[in-house]
This record gives sequence, structure tokens and C-alpha cells, in this order.
Amino acid sequence: MRIAILNRDRCQPKRCNTECVKYCPRVRSGDETVVIGEKGKPIISEELCVGCGICVHKCPFKAIQIINLAEELEDELVHQYGVNGFRLYRLPIPRAGEVVGILGPNAIGKTTAVKILAGEEIPNLGNIEVEAGWEPVLETYAGTELFNYLEKVAVGATKAALKPQYVDMLPRVHEGKVSELLEKVDFGGTLDTVSVELDLTSSLERELSELSGGELQRVAIAAAVLRDADIYFFDEPSSYLDIYQRLNVGRVIRKLAETKQVMVIEHDLAVLDFLADTVHLMYGSEGGFGVLAHPRTVRNAINTYLAGFLREENIRIRDREIRFETRAPRDDWVAVELVKFGNLEKSFDNFSLTTEHGAIRAGEVVGIVGPNATGKTTFVKILAKELEPDSGEVDADVKVSYKPQYIEPSFGGTVSELLMTELAERSESGFFKAEVFNPLNLEPLRDRELPSLSGGELQRVAIALALGREADIFLIDEPSAYLDSNQRMEAARTIRRVMEKTGRSGMIVDHDVYFIDMVSDTLMVFDGEPGVTGKGAGPFGMRDGMNRFLKNVDITFRRDNETNRPRINKTGSRLDREQKSSGEFYYTG
Repeated sequence: MRIAILNRDRCQPKRCNTECVKYCPRVRSGDETVVIGEKGKPIISEELCVGCGICVHKCPFKAIQIINLAEELEDELVHQYGVNGFRLYRLPIPRAGEVVGILGPNAIGKTTAVKILAGEEIPNLGNIEVEAGWEPVLETYAGTELFNYLEKVAVGATKAALKPQYVDMLPRVHEGKVSELLEKVDFGGTLDTVSVELDLTSSLERELSELSGGELQRVAIAAAVLRDADIYFFDEPSSYLDIYQRLNVGRVIRKLAETKQVMVIEHDLAVLDFLADTVHLMYGSEGGFGVLAHPRTVRNAINTYLAGFLREENIRIRDREIRFETRAPRDDWVAVELVKFGNLEKSFDNFSLTTEHGAIRAGEVVGIVGPNATGKTTFVKILAKELEPDSGEVDADVKVSYKPQYIEPSFGGTVSELLMTELAERSESGFFKAEVFNPLNLEPLRDRELPSLSGGELQRVAIALALGREADIFLIDEPSAYLDSNQRMEAARTIRRVMEKTGRSGMIVDHDVYFIDMVSDTLMVFDGEPGVTGKGAGPFGMRDGMNRFLKNVDITFRRDNETNRPRINKTGSRLDREQKSSGEFYYTG
């Protein structure tokens, strides 16, 4: 089975010479394999297309995909967005008493699947000629595990609550205090309990516009949990949260699943492992198609995902397997101290930060970990010279490249124009293209306007921009936010590779433990009372740093026997008690 996909956002017929028509061999022989539609954009006949791929390579905006799929998927098409549009195959299966996870790349239909199960979208089963209706859907799914659920959705007997992905949009949609928003949706009168569980009590009387990303995330989760619904969907509930908050959210969601149906889309593998009972892996092509694999237990699903090969489907979803090391990186190497900082102090109206003296060595990548609102970003801004400390000083005569935590698309042009404006000839260098531009998959974004990019796309551009500047030290704040699991792994590899090949130093603030483990040589650890006081210490060696950090949040990790990946131990379990008594919270080798 062959499908042809046209990405309408990328297709720009006014800026090309319709290469897709001119170079198609079937068109040259007289067939109407590619014709120009009413809106000036091409329509590709999948019946006539021979799959030569010439139009794919000739399109200057990379707007066309010609994809060969297994024939058996033809009968499992759930939804198609118009002629040559994105296609979704199969649906996830909600289960009472379980948290069902969905794991896969961005832009392959996870949100579409959730909308269908929530009743916000009626699947057309690929029949784009007529208006979609529930009757053919129910006929198709008769006798399957999904039939009873879809039957209730079709007649409006299922109420759904959805926690959206982009929580930073919340203040643009709602105004007023947090308590006012949550009281409107508090069906069961449990606002006080949920506020305590999600540590929102101190935020209830604050305006939504004043909240940080982590606070907005917890407000959005609370708003979903408080609603009266039969099924709850949580789209990336861990973004902007520290690991302690992520586990708190996980406990709230698991508690909800005891009486309700719950489905979670999550890219933090450690959190997904803690949260979910069963997981649907998704594979496909960004903007082209998405296929939901059959459900697996969470351990099997994540291990299969890391291995990159779905044995039952005979599909490879990654070029190489991802494995983790059980031993911490060595910390006995010696290098020149590039940046020295004394005992720094910085105070604001309601918050004060202190740090112990430390240094960053040439070629060293320092991970920064700790709870939210304990001064990690403030410290990075001091090093970036965006803030001045009240006391203490930074001894450094270095060029700094800084990627902030929150990304605003203030530039009005295309990605290509931005890179050329900010990086000049460096954006066209062989090193930048081979080590940054291509690994972060920015080619499809080259001619896109910056305001049109999604959060994950903006994040990749921001990382590339930071790594592309001429600098001695790279300060990168929360690079994993909005990236899917594949993109996180590639971003971590890219940052690590650039540091190693250029001999430059870096400081990386992030809450994804896997990401920090992959990219860091040493760790700085922050703690304190969030929003009131913060204290930073280090850099420490990875073993010492991880033990200090995880001891503060009272969490231990064990190692999976198959992949060596870290897995969160259940609090109070035998392994949890043994590791705490030995002082080894993360590295056990």
C-alpha cells in the first residue's frame, strides 16, 4: 500500500515552479498523477503514483512524502485529514482501573487519537468524500474491545476531561485568580485535597498571569482532575515540573485511575514507567501517518522503544539501540578552570539565592538539578551576565551563549533567516550542519515562519541557535521541554557531541533524569524552600551529585536487567530501603 502526503503548511506554490508536476515521469507520459488543485496546491493520485520519489526530492520545501505501508494496515485506517492528508491507524484502548500510556514522536497522531476517544473528533475511516458519522465507525468496530466504549462516545454518554499540552497558553484563555478557575470545575468538592496533593495551596490566591510554567502545569492538572468525567486525558503532564513534583502528579493520576479511566501521553520515560500500567507505542512519519502498536506492559513497552524494533510488527523505529551505563562517569580528570564563582548571593522581594564557591572546567558539561523555584535559572542568568549578584563575583573572561527557559518567537521571519541573522556564515558551515542542524532535524523547518512553529519545533531551533554561536560556555535552560522522547535523546547526544568536539563547556538545567545522565560530566545540586530560599552547591562528580540530589527528594532508582535503564523504586520497597541504607540512590555499579 502506498500513500502520498502533502504537508500544506510547508507547501508554498507561489514560491516554487511546481517541480512536483514538471518532474513526475507519469505526468510526462500523459497521466494525471499530479495535478494542481483549486487552491494552487498539488493533488497526488495514489493509484497512479509509482513511488519513484522524484517529487519528494525535487520539492524545494520538503512538503511531499511518498510512503509504502504494510497492506494489512489498509483495513485499520481510523482517520484521514483530506486528500493527501495525515492518516491515523488504530486507536488506543482505555481500560478501567489502569493508566494507559501513549509513547511516540510528536506529530504522528497522539492528539488526534485522544480527540477521537474524547468525542471531539468523529473518525472518517479514510472516507473523505462524505461527512463523518458514528454509524460506520460502530459497524467497523463491532465485536472489538473498543466497541462498547465508542458506542457510549457516539451517544454522548461518556464525559471526558483533557489536560492540554501547552499550559503556557492558559493565561491567554483564562483570567483571574487560580482559585476562581478551579472552583468553577470543582465537581466533587475536593479542591482543598487536590491543592495539597499538588502543592498548590500557596498559589490559589495568585493571578494566573503571575504563575511559572511549573505552577501553570499543576493548575492545569488540578483543573482536569477536579472535573466530573468518565475518562481523563493528560497530555505531557510532567513538562516544567521537577522530579519531586512529577512523582506527586504521578501519584494523583494513579489514584484517579482506581475509579476512572485514565490515558497519559508522556515523553519522560522514568515518569511514564512510574505512571502507566500498559503502554501503546506509536510509530510513523511526522506529519504523514501514525500507527498505534498493540498494548504492552509498561516495562516491555519502554524496553522495546529503547531497542528500536517492534518484533510483532517487524518494524524498526530507530537506527540504533539506546543503552544506559550502570556506572557513573569518572570524575578524576583534570582540566583548566574556565569559570570560577565565589559565594554568590542574590535577593528579590520574596526570594533569596546563595551558592557555594565552585568552578567550571574547560570541556566540562555541568548538569544542574533541583526542585523548581530554588534559583537554578537565576544562577544561570548570573553566569550569563543577565543578572548581577548582590555579593560575590564570577571570575570569567569568556563568551557566553544562553538559551533561556521560556522561548518567545519574537523574530518574524523564517528559521533560515533567523539562523543567518544570528549566526551569519556559521549557519552554513559544514560543522554546524553535520553536528547540529541535521541531528536536530531542522531541514523541514528551514522555510517555516517562526511564529508558526510548535513548542517542540521552537525548542529545537533555540538549541541549535545556542550551540551555533561562537562561545566558550553554553548555558542551556530546560532543553527537553516539549521534545518527544526521540528528540530528547538526539538533543542530549547533540549537546554532548558539540561539547566534546569543540572542547567547550556547558551548563544544562533540566528535570529529565535520563537527559541529565546522558549529557553531564558533573552535577550542581540546588535545594531549599521553593519560592523562598535556594542554595546551590557543586559541581560534584556524577555519583556524589546524583546521591545528594535524590536523597533530597527521597527517591531511589534501580536498574532494568535488560537495558540498564534507571527505574524508580517504589517508596519503602526492599530495594528502596537497601539503596538508601547504602547511600547509592542511582548508580549501583
